[in-house]
Amino acid sequence: MTTSELQSIKARFGIIGNSPALNHAIEVAAQVAPTDMTVLITGESGSGKESFSKIIHNISARKHGQFIAVNCGAIPEGTIDSELFGHEKGAFTGAIDARKGYFEVTDGGTIFLDEIAEMPLGTQARLLRVLENGEFIRVGSSKVQRTNVRVVAATNINLMQAVERGKFREDLYYRLNTVPIFVPPLRDRGMDIELLFRKFTTDFAEKYRIKPIQLTPDAQNLLLSQRFPGNIRQLKNLADQVSILEVDDRVLNADKLSHYLQMNNGQQIGNGLVRKDFDAQHKDNFNERELLYKILFDMRRDVTELKKMFLEVLKHNGEVNGDILKGHENLFQNLENDTVNTNFAPSYTAPEMNPNRILPSASSYETPEYQTVAPTENELKIISIDNNTNDVYDITHVAEEVSLSLEKQEKDMIIKALRKNKNKRKYAAQDLGISERTLYRKIKQYDIEEE
Repeated sequence: MTTSELQSIKARFGIIGNSPALNHAIEVAAQVAPTDMTVLITGESGSGKESFSKIIHNISARKHGQFIAVNCGAIPEGTIDSELFGHEKGAFTGAIDARKGYFEVTDGGTIFLDEIAEMPLGTQARLLRVLENGEFIRVGSSKVQRTNVRVVAATNINLMQAVERGKFREDLYYRLNTVPIFVPPLRDRGMDIELLFRKFTTDFAEKYRIKPIQLTPDAQNLLLSQRFPGNIRQLKNLADQVSILEVDDRVLNADKLSHYLQMNNGQQIGNGLVRKDFDAQHKDNFNERELLYKILFDMRRDVTELKKMFLEVLKHNGEVNGDILKGHENLFQNLENDTVNTNFAPSYTAPEMNPNRILPSASSYETPEYQTVAPTENELKIISIDNNTNDVYDITHVAEEVSLSLEKQEKDMIIKALRKNKNKRKYAAQDLGISERTLYRKIKQYDIEEE
């Protein structure tokens, strides 16, 4: 293929770059396009595999036929056979009409099967029959139909390893891999990274009529040193972030670019020191939240055990014996340590939970008396009478008081997070470690007014 022909294909399909690996992949696609051979495109996610399937279709004799791209990983296993091969009326629940599948619709055209490794084994057997004989059967039918479809498949995983694990049919692998095309990852394309970044920022500037972003030499070197595991998608996200957020200065140096790289999916910079600093800065916040949740859940568990124990005491007419205490050793160990270390979270105060107000010490279990009064609204009331002081303690609503205290703490935490983030629910939810939907539900539950 001549250089002019190669550049013509790139211009037609919007492919940016001049790396040898990219040029070789385009040349293979152009050579195999005029044939009807099955093609398997491999490469990492976001590297641009679908563009090569369009090259193969549009410069082939099938260019006037239909082209359909199907993501096999996005179709549920129970419906993928129907989507690909069609179904008859009444073939399954909800099949109110007969329906043509993709292989029937694209007769004479090309079908691009992306993420082919996610296809179920049963569907793989049906696909193998189409590739070998051009035959398929609709779901719920016994009639064999024929189709003339060219199949281009793509995957971002190693299919041979999938074959060894029994996740992919070996015969289908060799049938698909007639002509393999490898799309190189962005990190192996050298200066193509800068060309693509410049293309994305220029497109953004033209769309919104602003001045395009420019990189200083040190910023260019920093950009070229990145691995970009998300490939072209990740680079485009980075270009869009920089273009919209850098309002004042449209010339980006390495320091500013490193900040955006840090934001862009936690990409490491250089020797990784920037990422480590970022982790250290936020590590304490995550630990505090995890410890707080642990304390709250432990308190709830202790209250549940208390309720169970007192009900068992009541069933035995107020007598406490070894069998009742058995299994509650952890509870008494927790109650003896009635102070909670909350230095990690100054804004949090543990609910008061003094064991002397709930039950006597373990050494004097036979001195207190337990009495019951008539239940009110189907609720059992339990009181503790200390024989030494004649003090009476109502413990019926201990669980309710602690539960309300937990709810109050949760409500306070939500209010503080909202105030801190100026009522922006997205960032408040991130600080609390919950989803934005859960935060919205909690705001409604506690009737929190957003100022």
